[in-house]
Amino acid sequence: QAHAKVWHLYNDHFRPTQRGKVSIALSSHWIKPQRVTEKNIKECQKSLDFVLGWFAKPIFIDGDYPESMRNNLSSLLPKFSEAEKKYIKGTADFFALSFGATLSFQLLDSHMKFQQLESISLRQLLYWISSEYNNPPVFIVENSWFVSGSTKRDDAKYIYYLKKFIMEALKAIRYDGVNVFGYTVWSLLDGFEWHRGYSIRRGLFYVDFQSHDKRLMPKSSVLFYQKLIEKNGFPPLPENQPIEGVFPCGFAWGIVDNYIQVDTTPAQFLDSNVYMWDVHQTKKLIKVDGVFTAKRKRHCVDFAAIRLQISLLQEMHVTHFHFSLKWSLILPLGNLSLVNHTLVQYYRCFASELLRVNITPVVALWQPMSENQELPVSLAKNGAWENPETIQAFVEYAKFCFTSFGDHIKFWITMNEPSVKNLTYIAGHNLLKAHAKAWHLYDKEFRRFQKGKISIALQADWVEPACPFSRNDQEVADRILEFDIGWLAEPIFGNGDYPQVMRAWLHRRKSVDLYNFYLPYFSEDEKNLIQGSFDFFALSHYTTTLVGWEKEDALKYDHYLEVQMINDITWLHSPSRAAVVPWGLRKMLKWVKSKYGNVPIYIMANGIDDDQNMMHDKLRVYYIQNYINEALKAYSLDNVNLQGYFVYSFNDKTAPKYGLYSYAANQYKPKPSMKHYREIIDNNGFPGPETPELLCPEEIASCPECQFFRTRNSLLAFISFVFVAFIVTIVFINYYSKRVERRCK
Repeated sequence: QAHAKVWHLYNDHFRPTQRGKVSIALSSHWIKPQRVTEKNIKECQKSLDFVLGWFAKPIFIDGDYPESMRNNLSSLLPKFSEAEKKYIKGTADFFALSFGATLSFQLLDSHMKFQQLESISLRQLLYWISSEYNNPPVFIVENSWFVSGSTKRDDAKYIYYLKKFIMEALKAIRYDGVNVFGYTVWSLLDGFEWHRGYSIRRGLFYVDFQSHDKRLMPKSSVLFYQKLIEKNGFPPLPENQPIEGVFPCGFAWGIVDNYIQVDTTPAQFLDSNVYMWDVHQTKKLIKVDGVFTAKRKRHCVDFAAIRLQISLLQEMHVTHFHFSLKWSLILPLGNLSLVNHTLVQYYRCFASELLRVNITPVVALWQPMSENQELPVSLAKNGAWENPETIQAFVEYAKFCFTSFGDHIKFWITMNEPSVKNLTYIAGHNLLKAHAKAWHLYDKEFRRFQKGKISIALQADWVEPACPFSRNDQEVADRILEFDIGWLAEPIFGNGDYPQVMRAWLHRRKSVDLYNFYLPYFSEDEKNLIQGSFDFFALSHYTTTLVGWEKEDALKYDHYLEVQMINDITWLHSPSRAAVVPWGLRKMLKWVKSKYGNVPIYIMANGIDDDQNMMHDKLRVYYIQNYINEALKAYSLDNVNLQGYFVYSFNDKTAPKYGLYSYAANQYKPKPSMKHYREIIDNNGFPGPETPELLCPEEIASCPECQFFRTRNSLLAFISFVFVAFIVTIVFINYYSKRVERRCK
């Protein structure tokens, strides 16, 4: 009633001359049902009625309280007279809304939730207000989030919540037709925050409460908000717009399967027994004792599982297929004393069948997967990569593979995605030496005859400073890139030693901590051995991470590297919470080029999980489309020497939720993402009307069996000549014999 009287006072006496507007500011939360049932939806409505509708409905609708309040509170709720209802109704020129961390959440009485779930969806609240109160003009008079009281000026968490809320307000305007005409951030500077006191901060300006003059300093959020106001929202950035164009001739379009499905069940044709069909009684085959057929050698066609996998790959139109061998199964004892010849034959057949259909096999010798890291048990139990003996065991295994498969495999990966998160510094040291020795072995003993190439594949997710205006956050991002990628990349592709950033950081930590942060040293001979042991740079890239230096969330803070992991809640995320950030791939490729020169680069794995129950994997279609387009930008605009791109993964059987083929009841079914990827492959990128036509010479299939004929052209010409001469002679003999017969008659 007081509000209504003031509104009428202004309306009657001041509005004609001052021409202003008056309203009441109401605070609200948003609530969603625990389960979508009619009862829960009604409880959500009741929750909003009790908090927001209590004041909003009398003013914006009919001058009376919500029906749900009347039914629940009965005589406790006062009643308006008809005159009062008429007087209160319509006493607002706009809807002033407060939606934020303190009033909307911490102070909300738990009874007001009615056993439903609170949510921070400003967009849904705005839509509800628009629907409930006849689409009034809305002014958001207070909105933001908070950071810890110990956070100083780089308030990344605050920035991303602010970004989310303003984006949701924009979506409500653009997509939902909500009449939002203003937005206000709370607050200008840090202060006393209700029941939370000084334990949190919500200001755009940092206040040093310990200083005598309570100094004010602008936070990163000030710069963010200032830029946002200048742009009046979020206009599309030119660098994030898709481009048209195609990749170079011979670009490798591939697919990844961590491990191919190995089924060495012998075919029926290898069984030398003779059977009779008991058609009268058991209706089964009965083996005839003492009768055998001649045994024959095992052939590739006997592995039925290979044909299905090859046919699926052909359907995809890929040119390359990347998979890993299982060291632990090929050499179970870790040495040549026991060899799984059946598995070796299976791998040989698989590779030869790939070549037969013009698909290049890309094969990793080792990939850490299971609890034993896919090492032979004897090596895993004796220290794994921390034991120097594993180095020589790996070299012997590599030599065996080069010898056994080298005729068919020309594209080798020594180690595929060694996880730096699970490596000790000693293990990483030995792993690098093992890689280098295997590379030199191939280079000296096999390359001249097999004419292949070999390198290591590293996981390389991009790391971005959480506060783009913060030097401290940039330093943290640079440090993480060196620890995550430079640790194994710098010795091989750089100067033969570990990054200086790593050494300096670990030296500093060792001087203040009790933990062992010792990073081993290479001898000069070892540096020379490791440096340059590559033919290309192979990387796997999946997502982008934001990092900062301010400790905000203890659960996501890495004390070892003194880094805070931050989440941009406006980014698109997969069901496993992996962020979809296409531009991170382009930044990663540019970083590799700037660090290691114009090295040939292959993106050996790039993929995202999706909901397995969804018929259309729209997220993966979006992911593939945009990540490949960013790769095209790196190639076309940044002159990155990009040679190939591989999607992860082949099917859901071996990589659940990641596959381009679904798998159920022993059947594979292509997802929309597979068909979309195939279309990109067929176009060799994203050609447009103005894209010049790329004429590529037809490639000859890499077929080892065909090599015999290719290197003996003269012999083939001679055989052809003899064959033609033989045919001509037969024709002439036949012709003259018929003429002689006619003369005799």
